[in-house]
Amino acid sequence: MSAISADPGLFARGRSRFKAWRGTRPFWAGLYVMISGFPIMYFPYAHVQIGHLTFAMATTAGAGSLIIGVLLITLGISLWFQQHIRTFAGVAAILLALVSLPVSNFGGFVVGFLFALFGGAMAVSWAPGKPPEGAVAEDEPKDLSGTSPSNGANGRRSAD
Repeated sequence: MSAISADPGLFARGRSRFKAWRGTRPFWAGLYVMISGFPIMYFPYAHVQIGHLTFAMATTAGAGSLIIGVLLITLGISLWFQQHIRTFAGVAAILLALVSLPVSNFGGFVVGFLFALFGGAMAVSWAPGKPPEGAVAEDEPKDLSGTSPSNGANGRRSAD
């Protein structure tokens, strides 16, 4: 008996849990910002070799490119796990994208620049969705009987 035949819904459950997790945060904004850090970090240290000829694309601001790339990756991860800082992280990603133009080979040859710009704009514009009407709000306190305090002392709504 294999693990797949024992529980055929394991992949489907994991996928639906991931979709639910992804829906509560600026997932795509974080992914774009994270992806933008890699070309910005890579190109200043890259050496392209054509036959026996080596092209070094290193700039004098290699350390600045490394710092910008690491900061963008960190901002992308923080967008996933700290979604309440989305405005700060989005504005910081846009500013780092603009700084990467003169510092890091035109922002990772414009690829990293565009990813950071779009990801930062998506992070700034993202807003958490409203829960469905049937769902109970998480921040609404409950007493021990399971009714919310707004329902009155006996758990029923008043007919005012």
